[in-house]
Parts: sequence; C-alpha cells; structure tokens
Amino acid sequence: MNRTTLDLWVGFFVAIGIGALLFLALKVSSFPGIQMEKAYRLEARFDNIGGLKAQSPVRSAGVLVGRVTDIHFDPATYEAVVEMRIDSRYAFPADTFASIYTAGLLGDQYIGLEPGGDERNLADGARIMKTQSAVVLEKLVSQFLFNKAAEGQSTQP
Repeated sequence: MNRTTLDLWVGFFVAIGIGALLFLALKVSSFPGIQMEKAYRLEARFDNIGGLKAQSPVRSAGVLVGRVTDIHFDPATYEAVVEMRIDSRYAFPADTFASIYTAGLLGDQYIGLEPGGDERNLADGARIMKTQSAVVLEKLVSQFLFNKAAEGQSTQP
C-alpha cells in the first residue's frame, strides 16, 4: 500500500471518529432536535430538582412528549417552579403525577409523567399538583452513614 492510500484511509477513520463524537455530544446534551409546532404549557413545583435543567426531556412511558422550558425559584413557597411544553398530540389527565428521574450512567435528569385516571385533561397553563422531587445521592449516603453511626452508639454500653 502506498503512502497516499494509507493517508486517505487514516483520514477516513478520523472523520468517522469525529462524527461519532459529535453524535454522542448531541445525545448527551439532550439536543432538542425537532421542535414541536403545537404545544401547550404545564407547570409543576418541586422541593428539589437536583440537576434538572432547561431543555431536559419530559417523558411518559419512555416516550418523549415534551421539554422543560424554564426553571425558576418561588421565594414565597421556597419551591422550584418548572415550566414544560408538551406536544399537543399528548393529553394528560388532571391527576397526572410528575417525578424527576435520572437517566443512565451519566446522570442526566428528566421529568417523567405518569397519567392518572381523571376524565378531565390538563389545559394550557395548568399546574401539575402531584410531584416527586429528585433523589439526591449525597443526601441518601449521609442519611445511611448517620443511621449506621447511631446504631454503633446504641450497641455500646
């Protein structure tokens, strides 16, 4: 194989590698991709949102149904207010439950919507009343260590 052919193959594989890295970067960053033409806005309040950020996905049954559009702090209630845009193709009952979950090993967080059984649907601008905050790993570890330390002290005379 001559030098020109070898250089061509190396360049080809480098281009494929750069393309793969670009693809992974877009997947990890939750790139919004296709925009929803018709959507409605929902709001949910959480005690702790963990690492949730704007443009995070909103999923139901594993299907992407919307995106987080804005997150702000309400100084009156000391809660995080999360605003979402939901594709108008998907209607959710008024008693829908919103939870913050962690996806995969990288720890990207998203909102999961679990529909209830109410016959009325959430309208544009409605507030999801039932929410579950993010699980904070540091809090769980510190609680576990505190409980273990308390058990150790209670067994000593």
